[in-house]
Amino acid sequence: MGGLDDFDLSAAGLRADGADLASGLEVLAAKLEDALGRQTRVQRKRKLLGKPGPVSQIDVRIGECRYSLCPSPTGPNASRLREVGGIAIKRESLSIDDWLTGLTRDLEAEAQRSAEARASLERLLS
Repeated sequence: MGGLDDFDLSAAGLRADGADLASGLEVLAAKLEDALGRQTRVQRKRKLLGKPGPVSQIDVRIGECRYSLCPSPTGPNASRLREVGGIAIKRESLSIDDWLTGLTRDLEAEAQRSAEARASLERLLS
């Protein structure tokens, strides 16, 4: 799919540090929420007066996997949790590149199985 290159470019800020990481997380969170809806949960730190602040964690459920991403002072912490029947069987820490590759691969596989997932993937990549 040609749109995967666009997705990689929008997530490129995740590979950087500092302000680029924060803005990269914001862009990725917005794209995932828009494209995947309830499969994505974005947690935010709270600012004064209860206003939403920066992204503190992104969780995406695709099939039997849950991809989690959260910022840290040393760069993003990325992981994948595999579940079978609602029971966690394996948790892996991933590099950001492996996290993005795995998420993209699982989205593509899900799109092959489901018209709804295919439409979500197209929204994500546009």
